[in-house]
Amino acid sequence: MGISGASGSIYGYAALSALRAAGDVETHLVLSGQARRTIELETAYTAADFQALADVVHSDENLAASISSGSFLTDGMLVIPCSMRSASSIAYSMNSNLLVRAADVCLKEQRKLVLVVRETPLHVGHLRILTRLAEIGAVILPPMPAMYAKPESVEDIIAHTVGKALDQFGIENALFTRWSTPH
Repeated sequence: MGISGASGSIYGYAALSALRAAGDVETHLVLSGQARRTIELETAYTAADFQALADVVHSDENLAASISSGSFLTDGMLVIPCSMRSASSIAYSMNSNLLVRAADVCLKEQRKLVLVVRETPLHVGHLRILTRLAEIGAVILPPMPAMYAKPESVEDIIAHTVGKALDQFGIENALFTRWSTPH
């Protein structure tokens, strides 16, 4: 799992918490340098709090880390939140840090890569980058709340996005109310 410097680092914390609760999921975490700053600015948590929820923590500068190689087997990678800078770097294989390299490895090995892109509004350049990512195999999963679930809190909205992201990996969760036929 990667956490970039985009606004919404609380999504990353919620995802790490959900993965820990799911059990039987080994999580490897990469925090970008800007993610550490965003965590400080937006939450009551520290980078260490995020890291404590992961099984393995990798430095974003360590391009020799296990997750930088396709020979290291994973089910895929979730980048939550994903900045447009990280999305752009992933789209064009600009592997200057471990977060981007690990995502690129998922694409080249045809493993699941889910990007929770946090940017609005989107200009045509952003849309082209996201289209390119979708064309090369990434799942673009922006944090868009489902009002049918009647969220009562910000936590409910965050849980919905995290639950949808975990669904992409087949990880069972009850983080949000699923749609059912109205009576």
